[in-house]
Amino acid sequence: MTFITKLSFQSGDRYVLEKEVSNLKTLLEKKGAECKGPHADPPKEIVVPQYRQLAPGNRFNSWQYTVYARHLEIHGNDHIAREVGHMDFPDSIHVEIELEQRKPAGHKQS
Repeated sequence: MTFITKLSFQSGDRYVLEKEVSNLKTLLEKKGAECKGPHADPPKEIVVPQYRQLAPGNRFNSWQYTVYARHLEIHGNDHIAREVGHMDFPDSIHVEIELEQRKPAGHKQS
């Protein structure tokens, strides 16, 4: 059985995101991990309304910001994926890790 570790990164700071994902990709390649990506999602424009009070009514200007996202996949190499899971990333980057277990072709499904 093969494990695929899917890493998703989101940040409002595009340059920090690019730098961290590039550094991680380089590290994974040096350690010999099979890595796919990084893949980029289109930037999302987020608009958040701001109210002067808790009740709707008087409002400040809406707060607008852009969120950038990148995705990587690590195939196999469970020990390297575990290392990545314990790494510290800047506070400006949100990281999500998803594990997927794939069975070989022809494996009996239960």
